Amino acid sequence: MWLMTSKKRIYTLALLVPIIAFIVISGFFSQAMTRDDTFRHLAVFNDVVSIVLKNYVEEVDITPAVEGAMRGLSEALDSDSAYLTQELVQSIIANDSLGKADIGLDVIRQYYLRVVSALDGSPAARAGLKPGDYVRFIDGKVTRHMASLEGMQLLQGAPGTTVKLLVFRGNANESHTVELIREELENAKIQSRIASTGVGYIRIPEFRKDTPVLLQENFQELSKAGAKNFIVDLRGTSRGDFDYGIAAARLFVKSGTLTIQQFRERDNEVISSDMSDGNLTAPVILLINNGTSGAAEIFAAALNHHDRASLIGQQSLGRVAQQKLVALPDGSGLWISYLRYLMPNGDQLHERGLTPDIKIEEPDLEFGETPLQDSVLEKAIEQSTEVQLAA
Repeated sequence: MWLMTSKKRIYTLALLVPIIAFIVISGFFSQAMTRDDTFRHLAVFNDVVSIVLKNYVEEVDITPAVEGAMRGLSEALDSDSAYLTQELVQSIIANDSLGKADIGLDVIRQYYLRVVSALDGSPAARAGLKPGDYVRFIDGKVTRHMASLEGMQLLQGAPGTTVKLLVFRGNANESHTVELIREELENAKIQSRIASTGVGYIRIPEFRKDTPVLLQENFQELSKAGAKNFIVDLRGTSRGDFDYGIAAARLFVKSGTLTIQQFRERDNEVISSDMSDGNLTAPVILLINNGTSGAAEIFAAALNHHDRASLIGQQSLGRVAQQKLVALPDGSGLWISYLRYLMPNGDQLHERGLTPDIKIEEPDLEFGETPLQDSVLEKAIEQSTEVQLAA
């Protein structure tokens, strides 16, 4: 191994401390490799740093390279785990925010920031942003390798202020500049209507504390209007606390496991329905797509597993993990997933998503184009009508 001066050796060790802390704290890599393998890889990394410092043609500022390595380690875990700079850590600890308003856009890291969903009625939704769009710049700041947490903070601001996005859909060469005005968004309300004879349609845009109560009220109102079968639209539904999705699932599942919480350092926790659950018994079809995420996925997984609902649409996103901040000695930190929700049967849901019982591809639309028809909803109405006729 190449020799280093004492000064450089101390410098290298200081740079390695955050990486060692990351591996020790996260523990994720120990599932895939033995302790000896872990330290063997660290030794190789130390060799690489030593060779670079000793042999590169000019004086090396190793800090950006090491930060890049730490980003790579965290990004290899999942799309929400991330290495955070000192500035971002300080803003999280201080609970700072750029403002109370935003544009209603949820994003996830996928090389650039990828749109998960646009909240119903929000500036992002009115501008036509869709799940799968990529945000390449936010106010001129490139999003390549940007943590989703940082992206969400940049999208916030004072009411009435403007945020400029460079967005592309499909072909990266066809980008679009979108300027949106931040708003103090009202809670997106559940919408319902009679979609066809005997078929009630309910749209859940987000899962909130009052969602279970409102959901039951809408079911009752539609039932009085003649609905015998129900379609619940979860497409692009990504916001809401996981507990609210579980609470909503209780309305439909009378007995059995609703979900399972998976931890690193303690046994899994099974969350089951109670004797008083399962009051809503009518047949249900759930509409899902790649913007269906989080609480909506837990809700859909519980109903589908217990044969309380079939799924129509596209594969859901698979984003059902909770994160926490782990501060590192130099003031930077890790935003790391420490808890995942499993399917009721114990299968993984995070980063896999839900596979629909009937898969229907949504049309590829040009930016700003509006679909002429909703083929997913039409298929669900057709299925609901067939269930009625068979009853």
